Amino acid sequence: MHEFTTIQELRGWLAEARLVGHRVGLVPTMGALHAGHLSLVDEARLRSDVVVLTAFVNPLQFGPGEDFERYPRDLTRDAALAREREVAVLFAPSVETMYPPGSEIRVVPGPTADCLEGAVRPGHFAGVLTIVTKLFHLVEPDVAVFGQKDIQQAILIRQLVRDLDFPLELVIAPTVREPDGMALSSRNAYLTPEERQQGLALSIALRAADAAWRGGERDAGRLVGLMEQEFRRFPAVLPDYIAAVDSERLAPVTTAEAGTILTLAGRLGQTRLLDNHVLGRKFP
Repeated sequence: MHEFTTIQELRGWLAEARLVGHRVGLVPTMGALHAGHLSLVDEARLRSDVVVLTAFVNPLQFGPGEDFERYPRDLTRDAALAREREVAVLFAPSVETMYPPGSEIRVVPGPTADCLEGAVRPGHFAGVLTIVTKLFHLVEPDVAVFGQKDIQQAILIRQLVRDLDFPLELVIAPTVREPDGMALSSRNAYLTPEERQQGLALSIALRAADAAWRGGERDAGRLVGLMEQEFRRFPAVLPDYIAAVDSERLAPVTTAEAGTILTLAGRLGQTRLLDNHVLGRKFP
């Protein structure tokens, strides 16, 4: 595995890979790798010849008072995990490399970014889409893989690919969960054992709503109410939003059909947790 920190190194290696006809896969991450990230690598390897994994904690997607400084970082461990998964290139640039002095151009999303996470974290998705656009330009991947856990992010990146005509295949891979149902997240490392038990509120609420839907309930308001009811059993988790939305523009729905997204987020101490489920798919 090659480990690069500069754009010149990355582009030079990729130019040689393309000369021999390699199909390039991209998995962007902020590091602190876990099994969820590695499942994205596995998906990219199935669809490409060489995988570029990026590990970059992007300051543009963190707001004032958020956890940019304390976000978990362990590049040595990340490199070992990437090497085990047969990643071809680990790209771990500095902030100065990605945003040199004088950098000012940003990708500004449309109204799909204003709800849910965007309402709670103003400016977050402008930072996400800016770094993803830069990585798409630097790597020029044939396929890029993102996770369903950050469903609003994935939907906005899908729109980015469409609207800016990036010539790539976008894959949104399923959320990977712990045996008890909790969605894997790098921020789970912040939780104490007691907080982690409270954090099960999200997956338990989704599972209850999914069971009701499979039992015939189609009223989105009642499904949201059921999730809110489950949340109240875990008083340490303060909900930011609990919603049933469509899969294109994340607009609220009244009737929950297959493909409707149940999405929710909450605060547990200083940690934000988020999760979602697409109705009609199996809940693990």
